[in-house]
Order: sequence, then structure tokens, then C-alpha cells
Amino acid sequence: MNTTHPKAIATAVELRSRKYIGRTVGALLLLHFATGLIVPFVLLDRVRGDAGFLENAAANPAPLRAAVLLLFVGSAIAIAISIRVLPVLGRHGTGAALGLVAISVAAFSLQAVDNGALLSLLSLSERYATADAGEAELVRALDLVVGSARRWAHFVALLVLGSWILGLFGLLYRARLVPRPLAIFGVAGSLLQITGVPLGAILGYTPDPRWAMPLAPAYVAMAVWLMARGFPEQRSPELAAGRGAVR
Repeated sequence: MNTTHPKAIATAVELRSRKYIGRTVGALLLLHFATGLIVPFVLLDRVRGDAGFLENAAANPAPLRAAVLLLFVGSAIAIAISIRVLPVLGRHGTGAALGLVAISVAAFSLQAVDNGALLSLLSLSERYATADAGEAELVRALDLVVGSARRWAHFVALLVLGSWILGLFGLLYRARLVPRPLAIFGVAGSLLQITGVPLGAILGYTPDPRWAMPLAPAYVAMAVWLMARGFPEQRSPELAAGRGAVR
């Protein structure tokens, strides 16, 4: 009577699990793209308008608060992705996989600082809306200080988030878990985003959002591919041995 080696059963379960993990990561990437990288900034641009947060935020508190919540959600999704992919990436380097988790936690913390500054700008706008002439001057001065603090918190948070994306695509490339051209596309897109937006601002140059545009199709392509295919079912020696032990 044929019997299946226990190690073969365990390995087959692991391979199915890898495919499921990959598909879950793909879905989380797509959700992260929407909730952390696109929608919040659309909402913030709507609130900011041409006059800025001080003039407009008090009249549009709901979109600003929604953007803050979505930025929190997006940052939490990055942590979830890092943890979800840890069992697979850990086989190719535990230190690097844990480092990815650490960067995602750092990105969440920095985003929390950015979000706090956004809510402070909302409070200043609400105060400005009811202030008399003398108090309005003081509020405008405070707005410059808080706005500057928010600007730098935002760029530092973007730098760390971009580093997380770069690390994720880089580890997927090294582990050969996705097609290499797709991973290279993501690495190139994240490097352009880091260079043209947060790093450029920190180095004293005017940030250019156009540098971040190639990252969007790379991110979506990676998400869709993983949702369709998952991580590859790489045959292991244990599975091969188990399939041969049937007597």
C-alpha cells in the first residue's frame, strides 16, 4: 500500500501556504496603495486648496480627519505586510526580514508625528476662523511654525516609507519570489521617489512629485501579480524525497 512521507505532507502544506501568503500580501499592497499612498493626499489637496490649511481647514474638517485616519491605516498595513511576509522572507535572511518589520514600525511612528501636525493645523484654522485682528496675526505666526514642523515631519516620514518600499522590492528580488523585471521596476520606482521627493527636500532642493509617478504602476503591478500568482511553489528536497518514498 502506498503511503506518503510525513515530511512531504508538511512541505506540500507549506507550499500552499506560500501561495496564500503571496496573494494576501498582494491584496494588502493594493489596499496600502489606496489608503496610504493615494487617497489621503487627494483629500489633503482638497482641504489645502489654493489658500492653504489655515484658510480652508476649518471649513473642511471631515476630509482632513478622514485623511489622517487613512494615513494611520496605511501605515498599519505596511506593518501587516512586513509581518505577513516574514515567514517566507525569513528563509532567505532573518535579519533582513526583521529589518523590514522595524522600518515599517518606524514609518508608522513618523506618520503619527505627521498626523499630529496635521490636526494641529486644523486646530489653528478653527481658531483663526473666530479670531479678531490681533489674535489672527498670532495664529498666522503659529501656523508658520506648525506648518514648517509638519513639512519636515512629512518628508522624513516619506523617506522612511520609501526606504521600506525599496527594502520590500529588494528582498522580493533577492529571494526570487516575483519576476525579476517586476522587482527591478519597483526598486527603480522607489529610488526615484526617494531621490526626487523626500531626499531632494532634505538636501535643500524643490521636491518634484513627478519623480514619484513611476512608483505607482510598479506598486499596482506587483500587487496584481501577487494576487494572481502568490509566491512560487518552490520544490524542496524533502518534498522530492517524500514523493519517492511510496512503497
